[in-house]
Amino acid sequence: MSIRQITSLTMALALLSGCAATIDQSGLEQRTAQAIGRSAGQFTITDRSEETGGRINYTVHTRDGVAYRCYMYSATGFQKAMSLGQTPHSDAICTAMVGSQGRGGRPRPSAAPATGGGECNALLRAAGRC
Repeated sequence: MSIRQITSLTMALALLSGCAATIDQSGLEQRTAQAIGRSAGQFTITDRSEETGGRINYTVHTRDGVAYRCYMYSATGFQKAMSLGQTPHSDAICTAMVGSQGRGGRPRPSAAPATGGGECNALLRAAGRC
């Protein structure tokens, strides 16, 4: 094959494979469940949008009212084709949204106090972690 044929083939492959993320809904749910510590089926995924490069942004709402903003990277069709299918998807990264309500009507703390000894300072009180 000539360089010209290889270049043409590569360009055709790039156009056919596209730039959209290749992860399916169940893969997204499985990675999200791991990130937020809930079983799949205990939350819904909404507001899904994809950026170029394979980043997927989305919102997660749990049954008890906690909301998370999440993102992950998924191999695009082009990346998957160029790596012969060996490009993995990333883990989901999720952040609990301020003001989302858990059980009992209080914002759910995302971690124990940083001091470990149960001490509470002004910053931890302001963050609602005491």
